[in-house]
Amino acid sequence: MDEFRPDPDALLAVIQKDEARQQRGKLKIFFGMAAGVGKTYAMLESAQQLHLKRVDVVVGYVETHKRAETELLLEGLEIVPRQRVEYRGTWMEEMDTDAILARRPEIVLVDELAHTNVPGVRHRKRYQDVQEILEAGIHVYTTVNVQHFASRADAVAQITGITVHETVPDSVLDMANEIELIDLSPEELRQRLQEGKVYTAERVETAANNFFRIGNLTALREMALRLTAERVDHQLQDYMNIKQIAGPWKSGERLMVAISPSPFSEQLIRWTRRMAYNLEAPWLAAYVETPHEPRPEEKQRLANHLSLVRSLGGEVIVISGADINEGLLRLARQRNVTQIIVGKPLRHPLQAILKGGSLVDRLIRASGDIDIYVVTGDKPEGNRSTHWPTPTSHSAWLQYLIAMVIVSAITILDLVALPYIGYQAIGLLELLTVLLIAIYVGRGPALLAAVLSALSWNYLFISPRLTFEISKVEDSILFVLYFAIAIFTGNLTARLRTQERQARNNADRTVALYALARDIAGAVNMRDVLQTAVTQLGQVFDAQVAVLLAEQDKLPSQTHPSSTLTLDDKEYSVGLWTFENGKPAGRFTDTLPLATVQFIPLHTPTRTVGVIGIRTRQQERLSFDQEALLETFINQIALVIERELLDEAAEQSAMLKESERLYTTLLNSISHELRTPIATIKGASSSLLAAEANGQAQLELTKDIQSAADRLNRLVENLLDMSRLESGRLQLKQEWCDISDLIGVAVKSIDYCSSSHPIRIHIQPDLPLVQADFVLMEQVIVNLLDNACSYTPPRTPITIEAKASGQYLEVAVSDAGKGIPPDSIERIFEKFYRLPGTPTGGTGLGLSISRGLTEAHGGTLTAENLREGGARFTLRLPLNSSPPPVQEAQHG
Repeated sequence: MDEFRPDPDALLAVIQKDEARQQRGKLKIFFGMAAGVGKTYAMLESAQQLHLKRVDVVVGYVETHKRAETELLLEGLEIVPRQRVEYRGTWMEEMDTDAILARRPEIVLVDELAHTNVPGVRHRKRYQDVQEILEAGIHVYTTVNVQHFASRADAVAQITGITVHETVPDSVLDMANEIELIDLSPEELRQRLQEGKVYTAERVETAANNFFRIGNLTALREMALRLTAERVDHQLQDYMNIKQIAGPWKSGERLMVAISPSPFSEQLIRWTRRMAYNLEAPWLAAYVETPHEPRPEEKQRLANHLSLVRSLGGEVIVISGADINEGLLRLARQRNVTQIIVGKPLRHPLQAILKGGSLVDRLIRASGDIDIYVVTGDKPEGNRSTHWPTPTSHSAWLQYLIAMVIVSAITILDLVALPYIGYQAIGLLELLTVLLIAIYVGRGPALLAAVLSALSWNYLFISPRLTFEISKVEDSILFVLYFAIAIFTGNLTARLRTQERQARNNADRTVALYALARDIAGAVNMRDVLQTAVTQLGQVFDAQVAVLLAEQDKLPSQTHPSSTLTLDDKEYSVGLWTFENGKPAGRFTDTLPLATVQFIPLHTPTRTVGVIGIRTRQQERLSFDQEALLETFINQIALVIERELLDEAAEQSAMLKESERLYTTLLNSISHELRTPIATIKGASSSLLAAEANGQAQLELTKDIQSAADRLNRLVENLLDMSRLESGRLQLKQEWCDISDLIGVAVKSIDYCSSSHPIRIHIQPDLPLVQADFVLMEQVIVNLLDNACSYTPPRTPITIEAKASGQYLEVAVSDAGKGIPPDSIERIFEKFYRLPGTPTGGTGLGLSISRGLTEAHGGTLTAENLREGGARFTLRLPLNSSPPPVQEAQHG
C-alpha cells in the first residue's frame, strides 16, 4: 500500500491552494487562441443567463469593438462607469476598480485581462486590478488569449514573428477556478476576419497576411488546446491527491535555470516555467555574481529578469563566485536540484578553447548525476551560428588616456636614464608600470599599457634602436616574455582587484546585516526596534524612511515618531493599499508607480504588522543586489517586530492572568471579611428589634454594631486607597502634624484592639513636627496596630515607640507573637498575601496599602523579627528643619 501512498507535502500544498481559492472570489477565464474567436461574446452570453437568474452581474470593462451582436448582449446589464485619466494631453478611459469595490457585485465582467493601464491608474496591468477584486471576495469573468501568457510569449514570437508585449504571469492561470476554451477552426476564424467581425476593414488584409495565417493559427490553436489540457490534468492530479486515489504522483524533480544579463535569459526563464509546470516541480533561478561589473543597462535587464522569475512563481537566488560553473553546481547540490537549464553558447569555438571550454561543456563534465538541459534561443543577428562577441569596455576613455600618459612619461624618464642603466632594467620598470596601472586604473588600460610599453621598449631601447627589428635571439625571447608577462600579470592583477572589490561589497552587505541584527537584538522595546530599523535603512540605502505600524489590525494615519519621512494624504493612501493587500506598491512597482515613495509590507508568519515606506535620494531604481538586501532587511525587521508584539502579548496575558488571580483572591477575602461584621450587625439588630435586651445589653449591642460598621468602613477605605495608589490619583493633603496626636487618635480608633491587648506607648520628648497627611498616616498606624492584634495571641502586649533618628522620624510597632517566617518578611507587603496557616479573615491589603501610603510621603516601612520573639514594623518619615512660621502660629 505504501507505494500508492500520496506525498504528504503535495497533499498539504493542494489543500492550502484550495483554501486560498475559497478565501477569495472565483475566477472564470474565457480562453482562446486569438482575437475574434468569440471570447467576449461567450462571456456576455453567460452573464445574460446569470442575469435572468437574478444574479448580481455588472460590467466592469467590456470592449465590443463596435460589433453589433456583441453590443446587443450588453443590454440589461449594469455597466460600472469607467474612470477618465489624462495622459499626455489626452483623456483615456480605464476600468474603475474602486467603483467596483464600492459597488460589491456578485460577479463582474472584465474584458482583455492582459491590457496595460494608462499611467496614473493604481495598477500598471489590468490583471492586477482583477487580483485586487478577487481578494475582496468578488467573482470575476474575464477573457485572454494564449499568446498573452508570459511563459508562452517567446514561443508565440517564434511562430508568428510578432513580439507580444502585453502579458500576464502564469500564476493567473493557477488562480482560475474555471477555464472555458472558446475554440474555432483557423478557416472559420479567417472567414470571420474577412467578414469584418474581428478588425476594421483597413486592417483585415494586413492581419490576414501576417498574424492570421493558417499556419500561425493552427500552431496557436494547438498551444491553446495543450495549455487547457495541462490545466485539466493538474486539476485531476489535485483531485486525486485530495481523495487519496492511487496514481502517478508528482515527480521529485527540482529545476534550476542559470540566468545572466543576457536578453536570452528571458526565454530561458519562460522555458523553465513551462517545463516546471508540466512536471509539477518547484523551480528556481540562479544568478552568479562574478567579479565582472555589469553595466547599468545590464543591471536593469537583470533586475527585469529577476522580477519575471518572481511573477512566474519561481525562487530567486543570487550567489557570489569567480567561477560560474562552480557556483551553479554548488548551489544545485545544496538545493537538491535535479535539472539545470542553461542557454546554448554563442561564442566562437576558438574563443571557448581559449577560455578552457564553454560553460556548457565544463558544466556537463562536472555535473555528475545532475541533468543539464541546453536551450537554444533566438538566432544571432546575420544568422550566424557562432560569432565573436563585441568587446565590452568597462573603463572610461579618460582611464585609457591616463594609461597612455603614464606610459609616455615613464618612457621619457627611461630615455634619460638609459645611459646609466641597461635596457633590461628599463624593461622591468616598464613592467612595474603596467602592474601599477592594472591596480589603480583598470584592466583595459593595463592591457593597452602592456602593448604600448612593449612596442616602445622594442623601438627605443632594444638594439638596433629606432626600429622594430631585434638582432639577438635572447632579446627576441626577452621581448616575447615581456609582452606575455605584461599581458598576463596585468590581467591577473586587474582581476584580483575586481575580486577584492567584490569581496569588499559582500563584506559591506554582511556588515550591514550584522549591524542591523546586533542593534535590533539590543533593543529593549518597540520604539528602540523601529528607531534602529529606520536608522539602518536610512544609512545603508541613503533614503528617508516612514514606518506605519498596525494598531488593532488598522493602519494609523500618522507615521511612527522614529520615522524620517513625512507622508501626505496621497502617499498614505498608497501605504494603506499596501497594508490591506499585503503587496509592495508605489515607486518602482507596477502598482501606483507614480508615487514618490515605495511601500513594502511587513509580513510575519501570521499577518501583516505594518508597512515601511522608502524614498531613496537617487532617482534610479535600486540594483538587484540592493533590492535583495532591502528585502532581507525588511524580513528581518518584520520578524523582530513580531517578536516584540508577541512579548507584549505575553506580558498582557500574564497581566490578565495575574489580574484574574487577584480578582479571585480579593473576592474570597472580601467575602470572608464582610461576613463577620454583617453577621454581627444582623444579630445585634435582630436582638434589638425583638426587645430582648435591657439598657446595658442594648448598649453592648450598639457597640457591637458600631465596631462592625467601623470594620466595614476600614475595609472600604483600604480598597479605595489601593485603587488610588495603583491609578496614581492619590492626592496628599500635607500639614504639620504632631506624632503624639497621630498615635493617640489611631489608638483611640482601634479600641477593640486595646481591650484584648495591652498597648504600651513610648514617645521621645520634644519630637519635631512632621509634614504629612494626618488622615492617611493615621490609617497607616491603625493598619499596623490591627495587624498586630490579628496575628498575636490575646493578652500579649503591643508596643508603640516614636523617636527622632537623624533626618527621619521613626515610629515602631512591636508585638510578642510568633514572628514572621524569614522568607515572608518582604512578601507580607504584597497585595493579598497572607501567611500560611493564617485563620480566615482579613483581605491581605493592610500592609501593602500602608507601605504605599508611606512611600507616597517619601518614607519607608519595613518589618523585622525581634530576638526575644515577635515582630517589629518600623515607619520612617523624613523631617524638615523647621515648619513654616504660619504653621508654628497655628500649632502655638
